Amino acid sequence: MTAAVIEETGPPSVLRTATVPVPRRSGSEFIVRVVAAGVNPIDAKTRAGGGVSAALPGFPAVLGNDFSGVVVRSPYEAHPLQPGTEVYGVVPVPRYSGAYAEYIAVPSLSVARKPPTLSHVEAAGVPVAALAAWGMVVELAKAHDGQRMLIHAGGGGVGHFAVQFAKYFGAHVTATGSTRNLEWLRELGASVAIDYTTTRFDEVVGEVDVVIDLVGNVHDDTGSRSLRVLRRGGLIVNAPTGSWPTVLDEAEAAGVRATTYTVAPDGDTLSTITRLLESGDVKVFVDDVFDLDRVSEAHTLLEDGHTRGKLVVKIADS
Repeated sequence: MTAAVIEETGPPSVLRTATVPVPRRSGSEFIVRVVAAGVNPIDAKTRAGGGVSAALPGFPAVLGNDFSGVVVRSPYEAHPLQPGTEVYGVVPVPRYSGAYAEYIAVPSLSVARKPPTLSHVEAAGVPVAALAAWGMVVELAKAHDGQRMLIHAGGGGVGHFAVQFAKYFGAHVTATGSTRNLEWLRELGASVAIDYTTTRFDEVVGEVDVVIDLVGNVHDDTGSRSLRVLRRGGLIVNAPTGSWPTVLDEAEAAGVRATTYTVAPDGDTLSTITRLLESGDVKVFVDDVFDLDRVSEAHTLLEDGHTRGKLVVKIADS
C-alpha cells in the first residue's frame, strides 16, 4: 500500500510517500481502508523529534492519528461493525502504524460509526480534536450553567470544539483568537472573543473559573498570565505537550488547581460526540485538504499556527 512515511525526524520535508506492507489484523482489531486522515499538532511534533517520537519502534514510520474510512475486516463475524461500515476514530500512534496510509489496523475500542451526515474529509477532522476538547471541557472542567470559562486558541482544531462544548453545557465562554476568527468564535458560541494580536487578555478578562490552555508559555507567557484571571481554587488545564513545564508549580503558588491533559482514543465517547454532530449542536470546520503526497505542506501550514479548525489529508475518493 502507499503511505506517507518518515525515515528520520526533522522538518516537514522528511515526509515522503512510499510503498509499505498492509498491516495485519490481530485479536480485537479492525482493518480499515482509510479515506481521509486528520493532521494534528502531535503529528508535527513527533515528526520533528518531539511528541511521541521517542516511542517510535523504528523507521520508516507512518504518522497520523485521526482517520475516517471503511471497515475491511472486523474482529469477529457477529461484530456490529462489519466490512463495508463507514467508521472513524483514533489510531494510537506510535504503538500502531498511523493513518497517513491506505490501510490501518486499529483497536476496536478506538472506533465509532462515522456520522452519516459528514463526508469522510469532515469526519477525519473530528476524533483527536473533539475527544481532547471533550476531555478538558466536559470531563475535567465539568462545564455547566453559569461557569466562566476562558479558552485560548479557540479558532484551532481543539479550540473550536472546546468553545462549542462549553457553550452547549451552559458555560459563559471567553475565547482568544486571531483577528480573522473573532466573528467566527462568536458564531461558535463564545460570548466574548478577544483578539490576542491587539489585546492582552489578562487586562480585560474578569475573574474566571476555568482556563482551557491550548497555548502554554510558548507565546507571550500566555499560560502564566492566565493564572492572574483564575479565581482562587479555579482550574487550568494545559494541553500542548511541553508547552509549559512549570505549570503545576506556578499554579500551586497562585492558589489554583492545574493539570496537563493527554487525549485517549475512546470510541464510546466519540459515539456521544457523534450524536452532537448529527443533531447540528456541534460542527467541525475543515480549513484545507491535501493529497497524501502533499502531507508535508499540511505540516508546514499547521506549524505556521494560523489554521482555522482542522487540516485533512485525502487518501482515497471514497
